[in-house]
Amino acid sequence: MNKQDCKIHIIGAGVSGLIASKVLENHGYKPVIIEATDRVGGRVKTDIVDGYQLDRGFQVLLTAYPSAQKYLNFEALELQHFLPGATIFNNGSRKTIGDPLREISLLFPTLLSDIGTFSDKLKILKLNSLLRKTSITEIFYKPEKTTLQYLIDFGFSQDIITLFFKPFFSGIFLEPNLGTSSRMFEFVYKMFGKGFATLPKAGIEAIPMQLKSNLKQTTFKFNTKVKSVDTGTILLENGAELQSDYTIIATDASSLLVNLKKQETQWKSCDTLYFETSTRIINKPLIGLIAKEDALINNIFYHTSISSKSRGAKELLSVTVVKEHNLSSEALKTRVQQELHQYCGIEAHALIKHYVIPKALPKLDELQYERPISEIEKTSGVFLAGDTQLNGSLNAAMMSGELAALNVLQSLKSSLTNSET
Repeated sequence: MNKQDCKIHIIGAGVSGLIASKVLENHGYKPVIIEATDRVGGRVKTDIVDGYQLDRGFQVLLTAYPSAQKYLNFEALELQHFLPGATIFNNGSRKTIGDPLREISLLFPTLLSDIGTFSDKLKILKLNSLLRKTSITEIFYKPEKTTLQYLIDFGFSQDIITLFFKPFFSGIFLEPNLGTSSRMFEFVYKMFGKGFATLPKAGIEAIPMQLKSNLKQTTFKFNTKVKSVDTGTILLENGAELQSDYTIIATDASSLLVNLKKQETQWKSCDTLYFETSTRIINKPLIGLIAKEDALINNIFYHTSISSKSRGAKELLSVTVVKEHNLSSEALKTRVQQELHQYCGIEAHALIKHYVIPKALPKLDELQYERPISEIEKTSGVFLAGDTQLNGSLNAAMMSGELAALNVLQSLKSSLTNSET
């Protein structure tokens, strides 16, 4: 089949779909991306409200992600670095801890902090050393247990688990009990140790926008919803039918494929509320953690502690809630404002935007780093991509897009070989 005549469609213009398209372009193909919304990005989007730059949920890019290093131009993204630490609010006090080996200003606060025992601090050094020597592939072949059980088995005290590990990793895993796989904990911990948490100066959506700008031979169909997919055809919700030699579904496929109807992806949800405040009580680019077990707030961050392309008149504070609740938007806002005052001494009177994010991260079992072709080709010529296929991370989204595209190319090569024989 001539490359110019080959019809390859990608459903979903999120990070995974954009990477898949780039890989196909690199091999001379001209894919078509079908996207239900008005722009690229999927769950990785940024809005401008009242001059403030608001990511849809508190998200960061870890510079140690292998796929990010492969596909992104960090310099062009103008990455703003977080300090490798956190400010912890507990019992009316505020303490900062971090990695003094990577940021010298955190040396004395960390050494003098009573968060965790001296033994805990030695165990952190031991964990750092262990994961430096462990490859990512090795991590994802280890037996799974919950992150909480992993920390207990490693010998960490209940104090440091409650005050640091729980609030910090709950904000990453979007669940409050550290029930997430230990594979994900080791992977994320290793990534934090090798690189930095960052945000592009223009917000998290700068990532998919950069990926889109790299595509020269791809056609986009925005505001186009897909109803179902089968071998060789794509049925749109408007009734139109598209012929497709190969299709990559880079979004939740359970509603699109008949053989996945009973395998609907489960999701973790969260709320992110953005407030305008007059002052900033954490002046450095550090995440604030709320360590009270009965608090609804998990973490806070002053986005005005880093540079941004668009900036409002005052300070911008994001608040993340990962615990389940049955509060209305107004009741949640009031509860969050009360907790900010009670636990942090923050007066946050002006709510800018409340994002309810029902599909923030996929809830997955048996987390993987790679998958064989037999598991991502669900029917002839139809391949799956997205972080739902591996693990809930930006790195996984990129990897799965690349993997799906490479499998399409392998299938094309095989069909060409068979036709010649």
